[in-house]
Amino acid sequence: MRTILLLIGSNVFMTFAWYGHLRFRQESLWKVIIVSWGIAFFEYCLQVPANRLGYGEFTAAQLKTIQEIITLSVFSVFSILYLGEDLHWNTVAGFALIAGAGFLIFHKF
Repeated sequence: MRTILLLIGSNVFMTFAWYGHLRFRQESLWKVIIVSWGIAFFEYCLQVPANRLGYGEFTAAQLKTIQEIITLSVFSVFSILYLGEDLHWNTVAGFALIAGAGFLIFHKF
């Protein structure tokens, strides 16, 4: 559970670092790069321990899959609440297919 919580926190920082500047398009690119790097520092402070603690409980492929599914979940909420974008059916369907891939990676055949 620690791994999942650290990955969620990491992805919140990552999403703001990568996409938060889109609301500030009037700012100079160099400024938003520096701010994004600063935010990304905190992402790494959570992501690296998440992977270190989770490896062994999960395989590397499973860790990456968990991270991607969390990323899509966090991004969906972010794009609606922060960027004010609509989430269309085809986006939800695409995300669901990625979640289905996660099922395959965790399922023992």
